[in-house]
Formats: sequence, C-alpha cells, structure tokens
Amino acid sequence: MKEKLNVWKLTNTVVMLAVSILFLLPFIWMLSASFKLETDVFKYPIQWIPERWNAVENYKEIWAGQYAFYLYYWNSIKVAVLTTLISCTVSALAAYGFSKIDFPAGKWLFLIVLATYMVPSQAILIPQFILYRNIGLFDSHFGLILLGCFSVLGTFMLRQFFMGLHNDYIESAKIDGAGHWRIFWQIAFPLVRPAIATYAILRFIWTWNDYQNPLIFIRTDKLYTIPQAVDKFASMNGEFYSLIMAAAVSAIFPLLITFIIGQKSVIEGIAVGGVKG
Repeated sequence: MKEKLNVWKLTNTVVMLAVSILFLLPFIWMLSASFKLETDVFKYPIQWIPERWNAVENYKEIWAGQYAFYLYYWNSIKVAVLTTLISCTVSALAAYGFSKIDFPAGKWLFLIVLATYMVPSQAILIPQFILYRNIGLFDSHFGLILLGCFSVLGTFMLRQFFMGLHNDYIESAKIDGAGHWRIFWQIAFPLVRPAIATYAILRFIWTWNDYQNPLIFIRTDKLYTIPQAVDKFASMNGEFYSLIMAAAVSAIFPLLITFIIGQKSVIEGIAVGGVKG
C-alpha cells in the first residue's frame, strides 16, 4: 500500500512538473526573444538560449531610447502603490465594521454593497467619464487612484477573515475600555494581517495590469501607465519583436518581484482562511 502511494505521488509530481513547464514556455520564449537579434527571434527550431546576444541594445532602447519607460514606470508605481494602500485601508475598515459592529440594517447595507459588484464596470464607464470631466478629475493620477480605492471584492474577502476572529477578543478589549478604532488597529488588524497582505498583493497586480481605466481617463502622454506605454510602443515598433518582448519583460518584472516577496503572506492568508475558530 505504501509503495502504491509513493508511485502515485511520484507520478503526480512528474505530471504537475510537466504542466508547469508547459505553462512557463511562453514566458521563457518571451524572455529569450528579448535577448536576441531581430533576425533570430523566429528561427526554427527555436533557440531557447540565444547564439547571438543583443540584450544590452534591446533594453537600452527601451529605457534610454525614444520612449521614457522610466517615467511610465514611475507613474505605474505611484498609482499602484497609493491605490493599494488606500484600498486595503478602506476595505479593512469596512470589513471590520460589517463583521464586528452590530448596527441597524447592517446586514441589509452589506447586501446592497454586494449588489453593486453585480454591475459590470463597463456599464458605469460613461457616467464616471461625465462625472470626472465635470469635477476636474479627468486626465489626472488622483482620479485614476480614486477609481481603485473602493473595492467590493476586497471588503467581502476581508470580512470573511474578520468573521473568523473570536468575539471574545473584542469583548475583552471593550471591558478594558478600548474603542473600536483601537480594537481594530491593535487587535483585529494584526490577527488578519496575512489576509490583508494577500489582498494587497492582488490589488497591486490588478492595478498594475489595468488597461481599461487609464485608456479612458488618461490622455496626456507623460501620465501614461505601463500598459498604455507597452501598447504605444508595440504600435510604433510592431515589426521589431525583440524590442516588444523586452518591453513586455520590463512590464511584468515588478509583478514577479511582488509575488516572490509576498508569497509567504499569500500562503499564510490561505492558512488563516482555512482554519476557523
């Protein structure tokens, strides 16, 4: 029985390894192409390791060429970081209020908040566009940040984690004279920190990859974010695939770093969500 179990584990590991490599192949090809001369990009059979390297010239063109990628990077970092910080704070406070504060019509208000998630984002683009034009938030990073600061999904997700906390912690703190603000920051927040870190990573990735909102609400070239910059670069250099791949690698590199750094928090967040009581 033990031998059968070991064989099954070995087979499962080999299959999962093969599937993982299959999923990684497009990324590996993109990385390889970004290091090649243009004439070697589509050589067959594929040269996974370039015979002639051109990485310095390709990435130099991206970062120090006609297109100021460093400016677009700074725009994306500013928008993504501020949106993540504000969204996590707002969602965590709302989740704590809906889960640990008993107030009239609280459940109905939470249902109304959830109902707004059923409305497709594309359905409200025109009202948002008109509103932003009228109040002066159009074509600004502040308006772009404001769009991602309030997340129904983040509130719902964090509420489930707050509900897993024993109310005894809250009641003990109230007996000691602590208010909800102090209870949130000193008791509830540290206990669900892995869950908040998980949502922060997801929020950062969503904001970094967001193409729709910057496309509609940003018009000035110097305010472009990375998705807009890559699209502009690809439209102007569509025949140079090595440069396009270098731009794509540059665009996703911060996401890889973010996930590698926050991987432990994601695992802890899953563990917190899987253990109740």
